[in-house]
Amino acid sequence: MTIHETLKAAIPDAMRAKDTVRLTTLRSLVTAMTNEVVAKKRKPNEFLTDEEALAVLKRATNQRKDSIEQFEKAGRGDLAETEKAELAIIESFLPAQMSREEIEKIAREKMAELGVSGKADAGRFMGAVMKELKGKADGNDVKAVVDSLLA
Repeated sequence: MTIHETLKAAIPDAMRAKDTVRLTTLRSLVTAMTNEVVAKKRKPNEFLTDEEALAVLKRATNQRKDSIEQFEKAGRGDLAETEKAELAIIESFLPAQMSREEIEKIAREKMAELGVSGKADAGRFMGAVMKELKGKADGNDVKAVVDSLLA
């Protein structure tokens, strides 16, 4: 069962449990995935592949993180808490992210492979590491590791 199908199947469970936060989050994710299917010029009743669904989930995760940051800056803790609850639900459908140590190990291997010597190669190095870790690590963590290795 794909991620898209899993999300759709989880909606009735959330309804039965009367879990409104989970229900609204799942509905918004399914809607975003349906919009993505239509944007790819396919029929709305088709499902996304897991890779396409992960891209939608990552986008939703980034939107929630940005919203949390904005709400906290504005002193709206109540709205930030709602976003945090939604973020936790979305992250439960994402694969586990790699730790900084694991990222650093792979980054060191790529650094040796590419012969990266300094900051001039930062863009190429970052691109290669992100391609290697595709979806397995947070981009901000990868950037921090790359910057520390090039410093």
